[in-house]
Amino acid sequence: MEKKKKKRLEGIWDVKHMFESSLIIFFIIGALATTAVYYVNSDEQETSPPPLVHNAVNYDSLDGCDLFSGKWVYDNNSYPLYQELQCPYIPGEFACEQHGRINSNYQQWRWQPHACNLPRFDAREVLERLRGKRVIFVGDSVNRNQWISMVCMLQTVIPIGLKKMQKVANASLFSFKAFEYDVSIDFYWAPLLVESNADHPAKHKRNERVVHVQSIENHAKNWVNADVLVFNSYLWWGTPTLKILYGSSEDAKESNIVSNHRGYRMVLKIWSNWLRTHINHTRTRSYFMSMTATHKRGADWGKEGNANCLNETEPIMKDGFWESGSDMKMMRILELSLNKLKAKGVNVQMMNITQLTQYRKDAHPSIHRLFYSALKAKQLSNPLNYADCTHWCLPGVPDIWNELLLTYILRGVK
Repeated sequence: MEKKKKKRLEGIWDVKHMFESSLIIFFIIGALATTAVYYVNSDEQETSPPPLVHNAVNYDSLDGCDLFSGKWVYDNNSYPLYQELQCPYIPGEFACEQHGRINSNYQQWRWQPHACNLPRFDAREVLERLRGKRVIFVGDSVNRNQWISMVCMLQTVIPIGLKKMQKVANASLFSFKAFEYDVSIDFYWAPLLVESNADHPAKHKRNERVVHVQSIENHAKNWVNADVLVFNSYLWWGTPTLKILYGSSEDAKESNIVSNHRGYRMVLKIWSNWLRTHINHTRTRSYFMSMTATHKRGADWGKEGNANCLNETEPIMKDGFWESGSDMKMMRILELSLNKLKAKGVNVQMMNITQLTQYRKDAHPSIHRLFYSALKAKQLSNPLNYADCTHWCLPGVPDIWNELLLTYILRGVK
């Protein structure tokens, strides 16, 4: 009997103990939960992203640094800045992966200036600083290459429905709109800056270059309300001679055949006069992209035969390398024209990307691109004949040009 009573008391104790233990555990859990909520809320208050604060020092501190003197460094942690398939605006001629290129190392090189470090690209910060502004790229297909690159770099952080790409009717103008930021990133096709027989943005293949050397207004009227102008003009000056027409494009009667260098000088003079008299330089900042390398002669980097950029997968690492297709006289003409403008109070920053492109024989589309006209059997039998060693795969080298360009555009912009 005593044993049964003891057993029954032990059972009661066990139940009581379990009940009390449960209460204790309940209160402990409640306390922990309360504490956890406190700390979570506290963490959210302390670590949630604050409103974006622009640190102008990141860009302003680069004053005095030669951004164009440097070297290529392999960096597959930071690059590419976007994926090819993430950007629906890349046309077939720059979409190398979609057209069969397997090796993607060309996307993973960073430009490292010798004397400083470039700020890490942040699309949201760039869009915020460009809020309410219009940027226009003006020039040829290499400038279009760079424009598409800029669009791809920025559009990845813009939700669908808050961005739009369009061609402007009755003009050689293409416009990307980021509605949330009221930013416009545009491209205007003008490969020779003034009017010419190559002004149609798609139908411009000509055996002869014809330039209306005194006619710029029909193009330039589309540029006047820009906050940032980014010019280039080089590829279409590659023929030894061209035909110059004088007077307006509607009433040109006199003509002359001149060298490409003389023609370039004449056009830059007309362009300079227009820029000086029609642009509000307090509002608008202007830039001119220097010529880029065309790796068409493999002999320049030690290849035999008729080799070119086809099948190249690594940059040239020889410091100061210069390929034979780059026309230094054209570059000197541009520098002289910009210096004359500066002496008249108009500062157009030359973006000297020429040397850094010299090393990148690996970054061209070559045969890995869309060709808009059918290739002939003779071309197909020898891919070297139709390899594109002029333009650049995206993502790739033009992204670096834009990182450099943005370091100038965003200095002092709060």
